[in-house]
Amino acid sequence: MSVSPHRIPPEPSWRKPVGMLGIVLYIAAYALAIAALSGWLQGLPRLVEMLVYAVAGLAWIAPLKPVLLWMNTGRWRVK
Repeated sequence: MSVSPHRIPPEPSWRKPVGMLGIVLYIAAYALAIAALSGWLQGLPRLVEMLVYAVAGLAWIAPLKPVLLWMNTGRWRVK
């Protein structure tokens, strides 16, 4: 019988559950902030309102890149 060529996975890191909790809290806070702006956005023309929601719907993703890198590597930036 031969040894399996597969690598043994590393021990789970504490960074992943902490990072996931941080991401969930960030998304909740972001959604609440956008919801708080909804009253102000209602006065805008529909096309502008739709554009603001489209940008807001995509803008939450960009700040997560460093967090995801930290969760996987322990570093905040690519070297």
